[in-house]
Amino acid sequence: PGSLVLVCLLTMSTSQAAKQIITLKGSTEIVSEFFGYSINSILYQRGIYPPESFSRVQKYGLGMLVTTDAGLKQYLDQVLAQISGWLMSNQVQKLVVVISSVRTKEVLERWVFAVESEAGAAGSKKTSDKPEKEIMSEIQAIIRQITASVTFLPLLTEPCTFDLLVYTDSDCDVPQAWEESDPKYITNSSEVRLRSFTTKIHKVDTMVAYKNQDDDY
Repeated sequence: PGSLVLVCLLTMSTSQAAKQIITLKGSTEIVSEFFGYSINSILYQRGIYPPESFSRVQKYGLGMLVTTDAGLKQYLDQVLAQISGWLMSNQVQKLVVVISSVRTKEVLERWVFAVESEAGAAGSKKTSDKPEKEIMSEIQAIIRQITASVTFLPLLTEPCTFDLLVYTDSDCDVPQAWEESDPKYITNSSEVRLRSFTTKIHKVDTMVAYKNQDDDY
């Protein structure tokens, strides 16, 4: 009798599909993780913390620098955990990294990550089939721009500190550790629009504004 040569396609097909489906939770994790690495990169590139307080890790196909400062790590973990909760309920509008002079309190830079929910009315039921490789490539391009920012941003010649501002919907629950803030805008600023990325559930646009040096001379 003849013989059949059979191959099981079901497992492979299911596996491939599972890799490509991104849920709201998965998209939230991608965005929150991106925020974490971006903040670390900004703090390193702009010299807010000493270079020896960062260690190198591999992420997005790049050598990324992340803080080893225990207090800063704890603070960032708490902020990103809260942002994740707000992202899950589509309540985050922007994350802003504000860099200010320690001495004068003047705002010198604002790194703005604007979040747009593409889930629409579907909310938590929305899924995306965008390949993760494409998303990682888009994120890599933004991280490269942050790294290259030292070529066009004014030199920070004095000790600086940073704040993290989160723009949320007005009806969101505000935890006790958070308080309302003014937007901390820059007087006489220039803006550079950076790249964006999307998971097809969340879209993130990036921009940096900085104080014009003409003010000081």
